[in-house]
Amino acid sequence: MITADLLVLGWRERVCLPQLGIGLLKAKLDTGARSSALHVDTLETFDRDGTTWLRFGMHVGRRQPHEVLCEAPALDRRVVTDTGGRRTERWFIRSAVQLAGQQFSIDINLVDRRHMLFPMLLGRSALVGRFVVDPARSYTQPRPVAAADFPR
Repeated sequence: MITADLLVLGWRERVCLPQLGIGLLKAKLDTGARSSALHVDTLETFDRDGTTWLRFGMHVGRRQPHEVLCEAPALDRRVVTDTGGRRTERWFIRSAVQLAGQQFSIDINLVDRRHMLFPMLLGRSALVGRFVVDPARSYTQPRPVAAADFPR
């Protein structure tokens, strides 16, 4: 695909995860990471009709933090290598993400990112063929519609 056809975004943008009921998260767009990651404070597995599901919670909002509890079918478990070279097995889900007026499904691993600046990281697999990242820019897009405006 020709770069001129792709929307240029900054290294950080705001996203929504409407299927999970999560709105307005700050995300780091990281072309050095293959997969996307979402911060979770709690994570547990459970069975629903013979399928493994994940129940997870996170606190969102800086000024008025509140807990969001989510459930999603488990996609799979994969080994992920972090920036320090450590390999860990993580749960993945597939969910819609809303960014730059587009909504599309991506695979997301669930991990404790409390010591990171951004609760969400969008990796290459979410960006390729859709966007180009300009590291000199940030927050190039208007705020997306809050996830509360979408039915789960």
